[in-house]
Amino acid sequence: MTITLIADALVASLLVATIITCYILAKRIERLKADESAMRQTIGALISATDTAERAIAGLKLTLGDCDRTLAERLRTAERYAADLASQVEAGQAVMERIAQIVSAATLVAPKQAEAAPEEPAIVSRMADAARSAAAIRARAAKRLEGQAA
Repeated sequence: MTITLIADALVASLLVATIITCYILAKRIERLKADESAMRQTIGALISATDTAERAIAGLKLTLGDCDRTLAERLRTAERYAADLASQVEAGQAVMERIAQIVSAATLVAPKQAEAAPEEPAIVSRMADAARSAAAIRARAAKRLEGQAA
């Protein structure tokens, strides 16, 4: 009988140890399942953020392409305007040179006409005034062009 009692006590203690071990393992499994669900949520959020980032990158690429095309068009337009402006400046310089030649010729002819026709001093005076005005305009234009070139 004592052997049976000892064997029963030993079986009871082993059952208690088994129950405690099972309880500890059940708690660990619960924690692992909680961690697994948190990891699944984290992975889901990460996948969602990655998709959003990929869409944003695609949108930025489209915007960059639009900006590049717009900038290229504006540069071409600016180059055309610069070429037009340069040709207009050259044409203006040619006109100013012609005016200077006319004024030079008028100043040479004006004294001869003044000697030949003393009755028209007002015309000679006006021609001289026009010559001085043209020379002043030419000088100012030359200064402006030098300022723009610098």
